[in-house]
Amino acid sequence: MKKFLAMSILAACSNSVFADVNYSLSITQPEHHLGNVSVEFPQTAQAHLDIKLPAWRTGRYEILNLANGVRFFEAKDDDGKALQWEKIDHSTWRVHLNEPTQVNVDYQVYANELGKRARHIDDSHAFIDASGFFMFSESFRQDPVTVKLNVPKEWRSVSGMENAGSKHSFKAADYDILVDSPIESGINELHKFSVDGRKYELVIWGEGNYDVDQMLTDLKKLVTTGNVIWDSYPYERYVFMVHATSGAGGATEHLNSTIIQRPRDRFGSRKDYLAFISTAAHEFIHTWNVKAYRPKGIAPYDYTNINYAKTLWIAEGSTSYFEDHLMVRAGIETTDEFFGTLTKTVNRHLQTPGREVQSATETSFDKWINQGGDHARNYSTNIYLEGSLISMALDIDLLEKSDGKISYRDVHRALYNKHRLPDGFTPDDVKAILKELTGRDYSAWWQANVDEPAAIDFDSLLAKVGLGLIRPEGAKSVPSIDSFAKNSGELLTLTHVRRGGAAWQAGLTTDDKIVAFNKKHVGKDLTASLETFKAGDTVTVDFIRRDALQSTTLTLSEDFDKEKKVQALKDATPAQMALFKAWMGVDHPNLAK
Repeated sequence: MKKFLAMSILAACSNSVFADVNYSLSITQPEHHLGNVSVEFPQTAQAHLDIKLPAWRTGRYEILNLANGVRFFEAKDDDGKALQWEKIDHSTWRVHLNEPTQVNVDYQVYANELGKRARHIDDSHAFIDASGFFMFSESFRQDPVTVKLNVPKEWRSVSGMENAGSKHSFKAADYDILVDSPIESGINELHKFSVDGRKYELVIWGEGNYDVDQMLTDLKKLVTTGNVIWDSYPYERYVFMVHATSGAGGATEHLNSTIIQRPRDRFGSRKDYLAFISTAAHEFIHTWNVKAYRPKGIAPYDYTNINYAKTLWIAEGSTSYFEDHLMVRAGIETTDEFFGTLTKTVNRHLQTPGREVQSATETSFDKWINQGGDHARNYSTNIYLEGSLISMALDIDLLEKSDGKISYRDVHRALYNKHRLPDGFTPDDVKAILKELTGRDYSAWWQANVDEPAAIDFDSLLAKVGLGLIRPEGAKSVPSIDSFAKNSGELLTLTHVRRGGAAWQAGLTTDDKIVAFNKKHVGKDLTASLETFKAGDTVTVDFIRRDALQSTTLTLSEDFDKEKKVQALKDATPAQMALFKAWMGVDHPNLAK
């Protein structure tokens, strides 16, 4: 009984008195993408200690099975004696304890998943997201952590975390901060600058056609825009990490840093550079929206299971919406360039039949299982696209009804001030903020645009701010089968068949290989193959399915050789132009001429 009480007291103390969890990573075989990890957990009197590796990483709402790269796991007590352990699920190792002891574990990690932005090691660098490398125990999740790297001497290590006594060591207040503070270690270039008393770093791994001076110039402009939306900055130091690489692209937000990956030759042109800097703007906005406040369901993070939330469209889609606003206000992007981006977003929405099926609430909740492909395009949408356009519709509605005094920026300012972590916000919290700001009940609007598939009238919506979705002059009518196809030798293979369109109604589906229209062999692309026909013609289609030649007929629909574009209305009224100024923070193009 006395022994039981003693162990109980020690167990209670071990969970209330914080002690460091110490991590070390040794990179001794970088050419084979291998690293050795050691973890020292503080003394505990539990009967067993469950040690876990996250099954996903923050910013990517998808189970990644990160534990599949772990080998040679072993556990020892504070005297170096082996402890018995067993693996109890896909990412949990249970270490059995006979008496109070410190628990030390060692294991090897295979890190060759650059595009997932969780772990990568090669002979030039290591990108270290803790979720892909460092195991944790819920018993010590709130304890301080240290990380020590054993890397080649010519490498440089950079992180949003503070250094812990040496250039290759770092410290954080707890595991949650560690997992949200990646480390870039390797042969890289580092640039430091300060803006408004806050410190910034730009670290670049890889050679490419980027212009560092231009990047620094625009990043300095970008980081001044936080107060366009929020009242304060949630950091004193911020790190932009850039990978100029091959075979990987994308970006991930973190607590006070971001990792941006682009092909090494995709920085030079204006189009490619805008894609880079808009990504930087997106991740910068996430420093508030997601990292300072985020939906209930992903606050706090559950690292080993799916985290369900109905407002991920706000976390991601609203962030996508705001990125162009900040770039325009900062003078990084012109209004014409913004109109080009908005054109692509609107047209992509209109060409996605899934917008009529899945609501923003549904696609938020299902983000973890949503997949791409033909079926997804026909029956689903995504949090980025729908969230961005719903954000725009709400923003313009707020501005119009308040004569430009209240905007969607005010909603996010209130979310930051009222629902900062560790609490997450709910749909009802957002609706309460809307009512508080405007005095109106937005429940009906929310039901029609968020809980049900949004039906946005872009002509009406854009006209409020002096814009229109306009077909370019000289656009010509062309026939269409409402599908996309890729050239596959002498055939055209269908890659997307639009639900309800001409090919769909004729029974064609993806992977069908088109051989001929009206017995004439197809050309190298679908448009060229249809150019001798006109909309309304009925044609015979010969195609191959399951290696057998088949035939069907379809009636060609009408399309145009030029898509509609977002443009400034030439006859925009003073009221419309004033609302545009309240919306974008710059003059309407008619006034800027």
